[in-house]
Amino acid sequence: MGNPQDARIPGNPASTGDPGSTGMPEDAEIPEGAVKPEEQRLGPVLRRREQVQPGTTDQRLLDSEDDSEWVHTDPWRVMRIQSEFVEGFGALAELPSAISVFGSARTAADTPEYDAGVRIGRALVDAGFAVITGGGPGAMEAANKGAREAKGISVGLGIELPFESGLNPHVDIGVNFRYFFVRKTMFVKYAQGFVVLPGGLGTLDELFEALTLVQTGKVTRFPIVLFGSAYWSGLVDWLRTTVVAQGKASEKDLLLFHVTDDVEEAVALVTKEVGR
Repeated sequence: MGNPQDARIPGNPASTGDPGSTGMPEDAEIPEGAVKPEEQRLGPVLRRREQVQPGTTDQRLLDSEDDSEWVHTDPWRVMRIQSEFVEGFGALAELPSAISVFGSARTAADTPEYDAGVRIGRALVDAGFAVITGGGPGAMEAANKGAREAKGISVGLGIELPFESGLNPHVDIGVNFRYFFVRKTMFVKYAQGFVVLPGGLGTLDELFEALTLVQTGKVTRFPIVLFGSAYWSGLVDWLRTTVVAQGKASEKDLLLFHVTDDVEEAVALVTKEVGR
């Protein structure tokens, strides 16, 4: 048993049975004879010495005089992040086998790249796959258009940006996200492979995220196809002659992706490893 006198010391964790509580309001003075604890456990968080906080989580929650700033703090954002995962999982849980198609939002509708996107979207549906894109204009719109024209499932995963115009009209199932990392999870979790059309920084971000996940074994059986050899050749050469040559990656990492200019080959490469 502990010292019986401990139970009479306000704020002593032993008096409440809660090892993570000081038991005192935030602005309260420590009563005479009470000792501020050197260690405080707040759920999974450990605080020691000067980092021990006065008061308890419950007290702050139930204090009606508190202001509303707490809704803008990181713990509250965790709840919003969680809700985005729940919404995404709920919307896509019953999606059949799918392929994510990436590419520039700036691809004009009268370009060969846009036409290739339409043909890829159509061919993926003909092969039995749903099509997932970022839901925006350009190459994303092209792939969604091809999927819709082929009477397949056309999915758009949008992102909240100050300059985006919303989901394109060819999206049949659309989810808008606040957080890039939640959106990225959906791209990978509900797709069996990536087709990457010419694109900018966002496209490169998605490409290297996927390559890293495959390289580290976080995902398996995940084919990645780069469409448009003229566009991607400079990047591939740099990977080979600089990154691999200097030992920053291995030669086998170059086998993590394929490059092609043929729509049928792109679809065959990205779908061949999927058990159907």
